[in-house]
Amino acid sequence: QAYPESDSARIDTTAMEQVALLQEIIIACRKLRSEMNLSPAQRVPLIVAGDMEILNALSPYISSLSKLNEVNVVDMLPHAEAPISVVGDFELMLKVEIDVAAECERLDKEITRVSNEIVKAQAKLDNVSFVSRAPAAVVEQEKKRASDFGTTLIQLTEQRRKLG
Repeated sequence: QAYPESDSARIDTTAMEQVALLQEIIIACRKLRSEMNLSPAQRVPLIVAGDMEILNALSPYISSLSKLNEVNVVDMLPHAEAPISVVGDFELMLKVEIDVAAECERLDKEITRVSNEIVKAQAKLDNVSFVSRAPAAVVEQEKKRASDFGTTLIQLTEQRRKLG
C-alpha cells in the first residue's frame, strides 16, 4: 500500500499552539522548582496570572505534568520575593513557604562552591601550558564551564540579595 498522505486541511493549528504553550509552561515550572531547589516529588501550589479561559483548560495538565498539588489562576500575582517566570502573556510563581535563615545559609554555601569552581576553571585557562597542550575542544569546554558557572553565580547572588 502507498504511504498515507497528509491532509493539511485537517491540521488544527489552535491545538498545536496550545500544546506548545503547555510545554513552555511546564518547562518554566520545572525551572522554578530547580531555582528553588525543590524535590520533584514535593508537590507545591502554582499561582498563575493570565488568560483565565486558557489556564483553566490547561490547568489539569499543568498540575499533573509539573507535579503540582494545585494551580491557582489569578488576575495578578501577589507581591513576594519569590522567583517568577514569564511565558508569553502568563506569569508563574510557586507558592512555597521557606525558612529564610536556612535558605540564606544554603545559598551562601552554593555561592562559595560555584565561586571555587570558577577559580578552578579560570586557573586552568590562565595556565599557558594547559591551553597550548590541550585539544581545542577541551579548552572551549573549560571556557563554557567557566561562563556557565558565572551565570549561575549571578543568579544565586541575586536570589541571596532578595532574601537580605
